[in-house]
Amino acid sequence: MSWGIELWDQYDTIATHTQKGIDFCERFTHFLKDRCSIELKYASELKKLVKNYQPKKKEEEDYQQYTWAIKFWDMLKELHDLAGQHEVIAENTQSQVLKDLQSLITETKQQRKKDLQEGAKVQDHLKSSYSQLDKSRSKYERAFKMAEKATDDYRKADADINLSRAEVEKTRNQMMIKNNQCDECKNEYAAQLQQTNQHQRDHYTQQMPAVFQQMQGMEENRINKIKSMVKQVADIERSVIPIINTCIDGMVKASDGISAEEDSRAVIDKYKSGFPIPNDIPFEDLSNASVIDTSNANGTPKSSLDSRKGTVSDKKRNKKDKKGGGGLFGIFTSSKIIGLLGEESKEDFSDLPPNQQRKALNRKIDEFKKEIARETAEREGMLKMKDVYVNNPALGDPNALEKKIEENAQKIDSLQAEMRKYQGYLTNMDVKPSPAGHRRNSLSDDSISQSSTNMEISQTSGPPQTMHNEPEVYTEEWPEPPSDEEFEEERAVELREKPDKKAIDDEDGDHPEFDQTEGDFDDEGFPVIGTCRALYPYEAGNEGSVAMTEGEEMFVLEQDQGDGWTRVRKHDNSEGFVPTSYIQCHFYDQDEV
Repeated sequence: MSWGIELWDQYDTIATHTQKGIDFCERFTHFLKDRCSIELKYASELKKLVKNYQPKKKEEEDYQQYTWAIKFWDMLKELHDLAGQHEVIAENTQSQVLKDLQSLITETKQQRKKDLQEGAKVQDHLKSSYSQLDKSRSKYERAFKMAEKATDDYRKADADINLSRAEVEKTRNQMMIKNNQCDECKNEYAAQLQQTNQHQRDHYTQQMPAVFQQMQGMEENRINKIKSMVKQVADIERSVIPIINTCIDGMVKASDGISAEEDSRAVIDKYKSGFPIPNDIPFEDLSNASVIDTSNANGTPKSSLDSRKGTVSDKKRNKKDKKGGGGLFGIFTSSKIIGLLGEESKEDFSDLPPNQQRKALNRKIDEFKKEIARETAEREGMLKMKDVYVNNPALGDPNALEKKIEENAQKIDSLQAEMRKYQGYLTNMDVKPSPAGHRRNSLSDDSISQSSTNMEISQTSGPPQTMHNEPEVYTEEWPEPPSDEEFEEERAVELREKPDKKAIDDEDGDHPEFDQTEGDFDDEGFPVIGTCRALYPYEAGNEGSVAMTEGEEMFVLEQDQGDGWTRVRKHDNSEGFVPTSYIQCHFYDQDEV
């Protein structure tokens, strides 16, 4: 099947058809460009979406603790990779298909132009032959008419008797000349006709079919290239489908990794405060302020002085409540919650709940360990470099590194000191007794008389007891014991309102089982609950506190109630309060455990 044979008379139609093919190629180019633009825009929008939903700096902690957040982050990563595959589609289409298509359009245009020029040349040659034939035929027609006229003239002259013989001969000669000219024109016409017919046969059987064949090959090549490019576009998209499927599988895997149980445990681990559940609120009988509240499961009596309104202690407690430091729900308005809400924490994180404080201290210690390891590696590198300089002075001056090594050593010492300080905070947390709600009483929990004794002594003891859970560490500022004026004022109020201890003992006399106690007691009824050793010297600055020297051994009568003071008794039987962080305690109940 050949255009040269089947379409021998459709030269102009073939020229128009090939131009339409080139127009289609250009349109296909625009389609691929728009497709690439859409793919790139889609990829860009996906990446923008991923970026907008990336966790912020302040949210990274949550994204590292909860599976739902971690897996959502993983899904975003997979989506980012999926967007990258759409970019690959666009890039490969631009670099491979579009480039080849542009080359195809250029080649097709050049080939079509060349074929059309050759076809026009062949057409012009045939037209020239037709023109020569027309001229020969016209010349032959004129010569034939002139020869006929000369013959007619001769016949007329020959028949005319009035003409002389010379005139008739002249007419005959003229006839012969015209007939000869007519024969020559006839021969030329015949030759030209034969030549034109040959040109026409060559034109329609050889020359134009060759041109048509070239244009047919050009068109078929264009079509095959378009076919290949369409398939190539599909192959480009097919090549990224496995990666896209992998991204989708990653999203599915991320969804499978979400665990409600693990997230619940993470919430507990993150927000657990370590505080005990508050005890039941005791009944306050205002008609009998001296009645001892035995509902306290820990055996710690409730001071009648604190239950009376209008007293000095009550006024102080009201001031604390106004500041958010007292009351049953004081833990929800204290600085501990402020620390949880992201406000500035104390150096020892004592404003955080115990469990969160321990985690914060461990994180801080780990940071110091990493920094020390980095500085140590840097120091080792400088020492090795110094050795190299010593062995080969041409490489450098070893003395130039001395200052840097010294600065590095000082930095390491500083970091180690800071780390030891935080380790001390952590150690003090571990050895610190339980909060007030769970304090251990050396007396029997069922002993009312002994609880009454403890209540009286606690009412006359120095500093007021609070529920703050401060770590037992040394700091520059310590809470002061009560001043002389405050102490005497509270003492007078207590003595006026304190019930008769003997009457209470008489009422409980028929309970002999209450007479048994644990441990040793001093003359006033305080049990000795442990021993302590002074770590630093301390000068008593207020009434209610006692002085001590470094290394002095003493007896512990009352644990730190959270205010930073511990009640002790010295070997000379003097008693008072000393800063808890100045001593190292050992409690008898630890031996029982």
